[in-house]
Amino acid sequence: MTDPTRPVSHRRRFLLGLAVAALLGVGVAAALLHGAQTAESRGRAQRKAVITLFALADLVDRVGGGAPASATAGTGLGEEIPSPPSDSGGMGLGAEIAAAEQGAAKPAGDPGDAVRRAVARFAAGHPEVKAIRVVDFEGVRLTASTSPTDTGAKAAPRRLERDEKDVYDLGQRLRAAVQNNREGAEGAARQPEISRVRNEDGSLSLAAPVERGGEVVGMVQMDTAIQQETVRFAWLPFLAAWLVPVGVFFLLSLVLGERRGLLATMAALALLGGLAVYGRYSLQVLERERRDSAEAVAAHAAAEETKARGLISEIGIQGQQGPPLVPARWDVDEFRQPLANDPQAQRAADAGRLYRALITLGILGLALLAFVGYGLAYRTGRALVDYRVAYAYTLPAMIGMLVLVFFPFFYGVALSFTNSNLYNSAKPITETWVGVQNYADILSDFAITKRTAEGLVWNYSNFYYTLIFTIVWTVTNVALGVSLGLILALILNLKGFALRPLYRVLLILPWATPNYITSLIFKGMFHQQFGIVNQIIQLFGGHAVAWFDKPLTSFLVMLTTNGWLSFPFMMVISLGALQSIPSDLYEAARVDGATRWQQFTSITLPSLRPALVPAIILSVIWTFNQFNVAYLVSAGQPGGATEILITQSYKIAFEQYRYGYAAAYSVIIFMILFAYGSWQNRVTGATEALG
Repeated sequence: MTDPTRPVSHRRRFLLGLAVAALLGVGVAAALLHGAQTAESRGRAQRKAVITLFALADLVDRVGGGAPASATAGTGLGEEIPSPPSDSGGMGLGAEIAAAEQGAAKPAGDPGDAVRRAVARFAAGHPEVKAIRVVDFEGVRLTASTSPTDTGAKAAPRRLERDEKDVYDLGQRLRAAVQNNREGAEGAARQPEISRVRNEDGSLSLAAPVERGGEVVGMVQMDTAIQQETVRFAWLPFLAAWLVPVGVFFLLSLVLGERRGLLATMAALALLGGLAVYGRYSLQVLERERRDSAEAVAAHAAAEETKARGLISEIGIQGQQGPPLVPARWDVDEFRQPLANDPQAQRAADAGRLYRALITLGILGLALLAFVGYGLAYRTGRALVDYRVAYAYTLPAMIGMLVLVFFPFFYGVALSFTNSNLYNSAKPITETWVGVQNYADILSDFAITKRTAEGLVWNYSNFYYTLIFTIVWTVTNVALGVSLGLILALILNLKGFALRPLYRVLLILPWATPNYITSLIFKGMFHQQFGIVNQIIQLFGGHAVAWFDKPLTSFLVMLTTNGWLSFPFMMVISLGALQSIPSDLYEAARVDGATRWQQFTSITLPSLRPALVPAIILSVIWTFNQFNVAYLVSAGQPGGATEILITQSYKIAFEQYRYGYAAAYSVIIFMILFAYGSWQNRVTGATEALG
C-alpha cells in the first residue's frame, strides 16, 4: 500500500487514468468496428444467398410455365388444409401433376419435368446449395427436390405427407404475408415475405413465394451454406489509437509537472483526440466495406442472371420464358423491398451511428479519467482493502444484485438507445443504434390535445397526458390509502375496543390476497350487465352504469380497487407506530389541558412521521407502477384514457412491438421515480439515522 505521508503524484494518476480510459474507449470502439465489419460481411453473404434464392424462384416460374387452372384439388394432408382457389387461366405445375394422377394426358413439354431438370442443374451449378424444394400449393405437391430426404418412395413429384405439414404452413404464411402487405396502408410491408432460419450446422434455410399473374402459387425452399468472409481484428490501428495519446501525454506531463488542472485538461484532450482519430479511421473502414458489399452483390447478381439465362434457354418451354430477368429485384430485404445502395445515405447513416457511439464513449472515458486522476479510484481501493472482511460477507448478495437487478437494468438502458422492434431484434446493436432519438420523440411531443371532426379532444396516447393522469392516480390513491389506514389504526388502538384482534385479521385480508385476484374480482363487480354493483343500483330503482365507457367512472372503479388494496399496509404501519408512542406523553398533555385534537397534532402525528414518510414513499412508487389494477380492471378504457405510464410502456412493447421505444419509456419512468424519491428523502430526512 502507498505510504500516506508520501506526496501525491498527480502526473502518475492522470497518466494511469488516461491509459485505462483510452483502453476502454478505443477498445470498445474497436470492438464495435469489428462487430460492424462482421455484420456487414454476414449481411453481404446473406444478400448473395437471397439473390440466389430469387434467381431460382424466377427460374422455376419461367420453366414451369403458366398459372394454375384447377379450382380444387385433394390435399394429401387431410381435409383441414383446403387447396386455395385460383381464378387464373392456363395449366400450371400443380394442375399438370393433378391431371396426370387423375389419368389425364400430360401437356406437351411437361412443365413439371422441366422444373425438376432446371432445379437439378441449378443445384449442380451451386455447390454451396445443400438442398432445394419446390412446393406447388395447387394440390399441395412437392414438384421438385434435391434434398437427401426426398429419395426413393419420397422422390418428387408427390403429394406432401402429414408429417410435412410445417412445409405447407410455411408456404401459407408467406402467401398471407404477400396478400396482407399489398392490402396494407400505403403499401407498407408489415410481415416478412421471406423466411430466413439459421440451421444448427450454420447453414441458412431460405424460402420465398413463387408468383404468377400476381398470385402466389407456390414456394421455393433452399438450404445453403453461408460463404462469409472472416474479418480479422485490426490490432495495429487499435494499439496506435490507444498508445499514441498516452505517449504524447507522458511527454507533455514532463513539462507540466504536478499542476493538476493542466494535467487533467491535457489528458482529456488526448483521450478525445485519440477517439476522434480512431472514429475517422472507422468511418473510412465502414465506407470501404459498404463499397465492397455493393460491388460483390452486383457481381453476384450478374453471375446469377447469366446462369439463369443459360438454364432458361436450355430447358425453358418455347413461348413461356416471359420478360427479361431483372436482377435488381433479387437484392431485397425480408419484406421484398429493394435494398438501398445509395453511398451518400449509407455514409450519413454510418457517420450518425458512429458519432453517437463516440460521444457516449467519450463521456464514459472522461468519467473514468476523472475517477482515477482525482484519486477516487485510490480511495475506493483503500476502502476495499480496509473493509475486505465486510465486503467478503456481502459479495454473494452483490453478485445476486448484479445478475438479477443491475444487468437487466443496464440492458434496458442500452436498449432504449436503439430502434429495436419485432423485425430487427436479431440485428446487432450497431445497426439499430439511434442514440437519444426515442427520448426526443417521447419528450418533444406536447400534443396533449388534438383537433377532430367533433372538436378538440384529449390525445390519450400522448406521454404528457399519461403522465398527468398517472400523477393524479398516484396522489388520489396515496391520499385515500393513508387516510383510511390511519383512521382504522386510530380506531384499533383505542383501549377497551372489543374484538380488536379479530378486526385486525379481517382488515389485513385485502393486503394478503394477491392483487391480481382482487383486480379481477372488482372488474367483475363493476360489469355493466352482471356486476353486483349495478344489480344493487337497479334494486333501488336506478339504471345500470357503463362504468368503463367514460374516463371518470372508469377512474373511480380503479380508485376503489386500489384503495381496497392499499389501506391495510398503511393501517399496519400506523398501528405499529401508534403502539410505540409512550402513554406518558398523553397523560402529561391531558394534565396541561390539551384537547384530543391538540394531542393528535402535537404528539401523534410527529411520532408517526418517521414511520409514515418511508411508507408513503414506498406507496407512491408502488401506486405509480400499479400495473395489475390499471391493466386488469380498466385496461385503459375508454380508448386509452385511463392508461398509466407502466401499462402504456407494456402495450408499446408487447402490442406494438417497439422494444427500444418502450425501453426509453421505462427509463423515463425510472428517472421520474428516482427524482421523486431523492427529493422526498432530502426534504423529510426519513432515512437518516437518529443521532
